Amino acid sequence: MKALRSFTVRARLPEPLAALEVLAMNLRWSWDERTRDLFRWVDPDRWDHTSHDPVRLLGLVSRERLDALAADTSFLEFLGEVHDDLRRYLEAPSWFQKREGGPLRAVAYFSPEFGIAEAVPQYSGGLGVLAGDHLKASGGLGLPLVGVGLMYRQGYFRQRLSAEGWQEELFPNLDPHAMALTPVDDARVEVDLAGTPLVARVWRADVGRTRLYLLDADIDENAPAERGVTDRLYGGGPEHRIRQEILLGIGGVRALDAVGEPTQVFHTNEGHAGFLGLERIRRLVRDDGLSFAEAVEAARAGTIFTTHTPVPAGIDRFPRELMERYFGSWATECEIGFDDLMSLGHFPGEEGDAPFNMAVMGLRLASRSNGVSKLHGDVSRNMFHPLWQDADVQDVPIGSVTNGVHAHTWVSPEINDLLSRHLVPAWQEAGPDEWARIDNAPDEELWRGREQARERLVGFVRGRLREEILDPNVLTIGFARRFAAYKRATLLLSQPERLEKLLTDPDRPVQMIFAGKAHPADDLGKQMISEIVQFSRDADVRTRFTFVPDYDISVARTMYQGCDVWLNVPRRPQEACGTSGEKAALNGALNLSILDGWWDEMFDGRNGWAISSAEDLEDLTRRDALEAASLFDILEHQVVPLFYDREEDGVPRRWIERVRHSLRTLGPQVVATRMVKDYVLDMYEPTAGGADALSGSSYERARALAAWKQKVRAAWSDVHIDSVSSDDGDGVGDLGAKRTVDAVVSLGGLSPDDITVELVHGAVGLSDELVDRVTVAMTMAGAADDDGHARYTATFELDRGGRYGYTVRAVPHHPDLVTPVELGCVAWAL
Repeated sequence: MKALRSFTVRARLPEPLAALEVLAMNLRWSWDERTRDLFRWVDPDRWDHTSHDPVRLLGLVSRERLDALAADTSFLEFLGEVHDDLRRYLEAPSWFQKREGGPLRAVAYFSPEFGIAEAVPQYSGGLGVLAGDHLKASGGLGLPLVGVGLMYRQGYFRQRLSAEGWQEELFPNLDPHAMALTPVDDARVEVDLAGTPLVARVWRADVGRTRLYLLDADIDENAPAERGVTDRLYGGGPEHRIRQEILLGIGGVRALDAVGEPTQVFHTNEGHAGFLGLERIRRLVRDDGLSFAEAVEAARAGTIFTTHTPVPAGIDRFPRELMERYFGSWATECEIGFDDLMSLGHFPGEEGDAPFNMAVMGLRLASRSNGVSKLHGDVSRNMFHPLWQDADVQDVPIGSVTNGVHAHTWVSPEINDLLSRHLVPAWQEAGPDEWARIDNAPDEELWRGREQARERLVGFVRGRLREEILDPNVLTIGFARRFAAYKRATLLLSQPERLEKLLTDPDRPVQMIFAGKAHPADDLGKQMISEIVQFSRDADVRTRFTFVPDYDISVARTMYQGCDVWLNVPRRPQEACGTSGEKAALNGALNLSILDGWWDEMFDGRNGWAISSAEDLEDLTRRDALEAASLFDILEHQVVPLFYDREEDGVPRRWIERVRHSLRTLGPQVVATRMVKDYVLDMYEPTAGGADALSGSSYERARALAAWKQKVRAAWSDVHIDSVSSDDGDGVGDLGAKRTVDAVVSLGGLSPDDITVELVHGAVGLSDELVDRVTVAMTMAGAADDDGHARYTATFELDRGGRYGYTVRAVPHHPDLVTPVELGCVAWAL
């Protein structure tokens, strides 16, 4: 029998315990150990029963227990200390406040998912957890940043396995009143869905200092179809997705107004929130009288786009008829043709009826864009090169900020204590010099911290599976992530005899723990889970090889802390970053990974192991076989012998030395504080300055920039390098000698102030490409004739031996351009 209506009952706390509700409603408890200890004290059994959710805990504690705590002077003293600690955290000036004054005042970080804690299940995996870590680290640094997302009433799915090991999805209804969420009274947002109004309420989550706003369509004002817009994360087909993304992007901008959050910089985490750019353009046209082109310049000046997608198939695309249905009125209001709108989501030369690409729009409407590792930046520049097809691929304006992880969310209490004592108390903000102090930590202490975390992991898995499996003294390898074909979770199963020998070795055994979910529509991913589960049921290996169902933050955290080796075997270069290995590394685990994502730039030969990649092979079966052979070879001849090479006291000192080196070299690089500081210095601050400049004096500079770009684009076909000459002599130069290059350039009717002519020089590679190139602006040396040609000159030094070369190019020049190739206009010497 179903209830006719339901509601949430919250406990009324005795006055002396009022601070418990304050602490429960700030998600700082998800990473602050003292706050978690406080709630564990409230009721240890219910704390575990509620999966460590303080809000649920307080709703279940008996009245008698609350009264007893209210009379317990020791508890009240500890409660006061923890509450005071939260107040100090919220009020004390931090890194951002202590810096010299800069232009940055407010950032809005938009993401389709946020992984803050398992008690607020609004995430599916890496993208959401990264967004959650971004908010946590931003708050710790005092950054004026707020998050914007959606409140999914069924979140992502809960996972269970059938008797055959096949993934089955459960979608429990979530009650926001029973979470650490606060309704923002009187904040209502309305968006248009193809002529149908959709109203959303706004919830606020306090993530330490940072506010996160979530839009919720499941309210009485909406019809059933509209209430379902925020039903599930990544559910439904294209129309459901476009409706969600309209609410996230357009509704998110309106929500910031409704809750009174002024915003200067808009950061779009992946393309799902990209429609925020269209909303801002519409407002500039409607409210400020800008033309469409002027509004584009004004809006993009304050926008940052971060792509997490290394393959085109991972990008949202919407068919033209769907775009016309939902954005036809938008084009009319902005006084442009619908083809002009579609062109924002098209590569140059694409047909007008091609699907609308959300990543292309994100790049077009952002002044700065980035990938999430150095390698991913390279991949993105190649993938999106057609947007700037005349530019060299190295000049495509997509940079990189390598992801980091929020240290206190993921690091075990034992390792946290060790780092606090041997580095500095605030070790998550420590630099390389402080991290070098890890050398002072005794081997025995570091090893004991690792053993305790492994013991806890084994206990956790046994409790979750209700089986007496695994051994707390055995080398433990972990693999936990989304199950997708390119991540190759079953690579080890390709050589089952070799795997079984590793698992069952009587003297040096190995045990492996797998966890993760496949997308509900990904049958190949589900098949991989089933294969792992079936293998784990073999009687010979069942105590050494297991799959933990219902992967979430709590499962991930326990695995990162307890595994000795973290395994990652994607097909390079399809892993954008892969932050799970960063979390494991901070806990003293060693990475065993393909050189992809973050590992490609941070592996130094001694801080883990690199699996050989055969990425040049087109035959995927052959490639997988070669890379599996490399993986097994490393396990058999390096990893296992090193782990079991013990001194008389049982400590594997050579293993611990590698762990120590991993912590020393990776610690300062993989933390989210480093990541957020990179965003502030390289992205947020310059974007804020540009946004202020273009919005001043009623957008005078935005209007001027739009007119200038129109002029340059119209004239650029007549800009070309007519001739290049130099004092090359006989083609041989002495090291240290100088070369002078002259060029005659047709300005195409543009002013010399509109163009920069550049000399590009450097070593020459095997295919005559310039390597380690240097770009210098050439000096205008006067008119070459009366027909709009100018002469330019530059001198450079031959500072290295071997083959050397140069070329000349012309690019647009304007003080408000972020990059000279922004327009995609480049004229090369032929």
